[in-house]
Amino acid sequence: MLIAITHYDTISLQPNSGANGEFAGLMAIKKYHESRGEGDRNICLIPTSAHGTNPATAVMCGMKVVPIPCDANGNIDVDIVREKCEQYKGKISAAMITYPSTHGVFEARVKDVCDIVHADGGQIYLDGANLNAVLGLTSPGIIGADVGHLNLHKTFAIPHGGGGPGVGAIGAKQHLKPFIPGHSVAPVAGRKNGAVAAAPYGNGGILPISYSFIKLLGKDGLLKSAKISILNANYIMHRLQNDFKVVFTGDDDRVAHELILDCSGFKKTAGITEEDIAKRLMDYGFHAPTMSWPVVGGLMIEPTESEDKLEIDRFIDAFKTIREEIAEIERGEVDKEDNVLKNAPHTLSHLTADEWEHSYSRQKAGYPAKWIQLRGKVWPTVGRID
Repeated sequence: MLIAITHYDTISLQPNSGANGEFAGLMAIKKYHESRGEGDRNICLIPTSAHGTNPATAVMCGMKVVPIPCDANGNIDVDIVREKCEQYKGKISAAMITYPSTHGVFEARVKDVCDIVHADGGQIYLDGANLNAVLGLTSPGIIGADVGHLNLHKTFAIPHGGGGPGVGAIGAKQHLKPFIPGHSVAPVAGRKNGAVAAAPYGNGGILPISYSFIKLLGKDGLLKSAKISILNANYIMHRLQNDFKVVFTGDDDRVAHELILDCSGFKKTAGITEEDIAKRLMDYGFHAPTMSWPVVGGLMIEPTESEDKLEIDRFIDAFKTIREEIAEIERGEVDKEDNVLKNAPHTLSHLTADEWEHSYSRQKAGYPAKWIQLRGKVWPTVGRID
């Protein structure tokens, strides 16, 4: 089923995480070049928008990382890719790309990048962290990838909060099949070398979750889940773009599966950072989205397909209310230090203490939105830690 979805020729379920899958995939590329007498290929092109694991993995595999900048819209600078392939002609081992990108845009010229790298004999590693926005619309194989991981613990429903358990399965084209993970004790399809995990099929015990997810949704359901992932992100972007600065959008002024809010301007106008916003979200009952990356001072929001509209509307309402709380500081109506953002999150013990020395009310601190009382309050267990 994963082969049908990705248009790869083979799948290894052994890697236990996305980073583990990256290692397995890049090692397969490395061994492929060595088998062809081109072991001196050691340059790995990586966009500056890449996940931090990408350059770390390349270095672990003995490759030299050459960063590729992005343009103003967040896309890989294709001209620089061409320039670097010319500069390191015959030395390109791989390019690691993410589609859609970590900037939350579909790389419009992703095939051009693949073609340029392939023309020099390099391989394309496609980071499949965002495959949930691709299902049924396109695939790594169609795009031109040679190998890449799929986060089954994201796109295919295995819960991955708290660091696991994960499955960073990798897919590969036929020419890389001999070099994907085997196992010395329990050979995988005859392969005995290259294990990246203790068990031949990794976290096999949780695979029925992904199997069931795919079977129950079917082809049409998977396509719908990708469309809903994109729709949810664009709905949030549309509702918040007048209150916050959305950093990257595609050619049609839309995002892909996620959006990045640049909150750095609030530091100048109100002394508020993205961390203050993240802490304040806890008072509304929300765990903060990815903070300070890939844009410094930013919040990266990825709703996926799993939240209903009511919950997304609550989330948007929380952001809009927080924006008004920032505006109160900007207008000088609230103290720059003693305010709901700087003191967030507010615990139950804090709100029920005999002493309350803040300039704002307990109600505003702990119940900033009307729907919190209807929904039920999720209390943070600790306040701000210095």
